[in-house]
Amino acid sequence: MKDCLECGKPLMGRVDKKFCSDMCRNSYNNRLNSDSYNIVRNMNNQLRKNRRILEELCPDDKSKTTKSQLIGKGFDFNLITSVRPTLKGNVYHFVYDYGYLELENDIYLIVKDKRLDK
Repeated sequence: MKDCLECGKPLMGRVDKKFCSDMCRNSYNNRLNSDSYNIVRNMNNQLRKNRRILEELCPDDKSKTTKSQLIGKGFDFNLITSVRPTLKGNVYHFVYDYGYLELENDIYLIVKDKRLDK
């Protein structure tokens, strides 16, 4: 007989059961995902913030903005999800479905990747 992973009470029912109740399951998972994963949570929050900023500045498929406007809104250039080089040798930095390309004079082209809309 197995015991609940959270409270240690004996489990009744299914063979693959791990918790005696939803409360124990939630407590276990909340503890598992708490302080030890702060760095992951903080990075994910900043990635979501970066995406929201790009989405706000690019209401259509493409738009241009300045580096100072991105920084002013709290954009972190160090956190991206992918890099995509083009055939012309340009490099787009993506935060999920929004990408940016540095042009000249601190101007940035922001694009939305429509391939991910499916």
